[in-house]
Amino acid sequence: MKIGLYFGTFNPIHIGHMIIANHMAEFSGLDQVWMVVTPHNPHKQKSTLLDDYQRLHMVHLATDGYPKIRPSDIEFKLPQPNYTVNTLNHLLEKFPQHEFALIMGEDNLNSLPKWKNHEYLLEHHDIYVYPRISETSSALKNHPKVHLIAAPIVEISSTFIRESVRNKKNPAPMLPHKVWEYIDHNNFYKK
Repeated sequence: MKIGLYFGTFNPIHIGHMIIANHMAEFSGLDQVWMVVTPHNPHKQKSTLLDDYQRLHMVHLATDGYPKIRPSDIEFKLPQPNYTVNTLNHLLEKFPQHEFALIMGEDNLNSLPKWKNHEYLLEHHDIYVYPRISETSSALKNHPKVHLIAAPIVEISSTFIRESVRNKKNPAPMLPHKVWEYIDHNNFYKK
C-alpha cells in the first residue's frame, strides 16, 4: 500500500487541509493519506498551539467518514525535536509492508534542500506536491521523485481561523462541522 504522509500542526484542521488530503487520496495514485499531527515542541512556548491530543481529536473528527484518510500520532512517540527522515525510518520499521511518500505544498518544496538528509528523502521517497498561489522556483520540481499534483489551490490558514475566533468573527464555513462544534464548545482560540 502506498501511503502519503501529510504533516501539520492542524491547529485547527480546516477544509483546506481536507480538500488537499482527499484530492491526494483520490486522484494522485496514493492508496491512503495519513494526517500526521506534529507534536508541540517542548522547547518552544506557543500559547496559541492547542494540546497535542486536542489537535489529534480534531483530526479524528474531520476525517471521520473518509476511509482513505486517517489521523496519525506517530510523532508523539518519537524524541523531540523530530525530523521527517526519522519519522519515515520509524514508519518503515513499524510498517515494512507499506511504501511512504511525502505530501507538501510548493512553498515547502522550495525549502526542502534545508531539511535534514533531504538527499536521502528524495532518493527513497516520492514527494507529492500541491500548488500554492506563489509558484515554486525550485529546481527540484523536475526531480523524478517529485510529482506535481493539480490539486485545488486553497488559501485558508489556521492562523486566520484562530484570529477570527479571537476577534469574535465566524469562521465556521472554513472548518469541518464537527471541528467547529468542538472548538466552539471548548472556547478554543478565544484569547
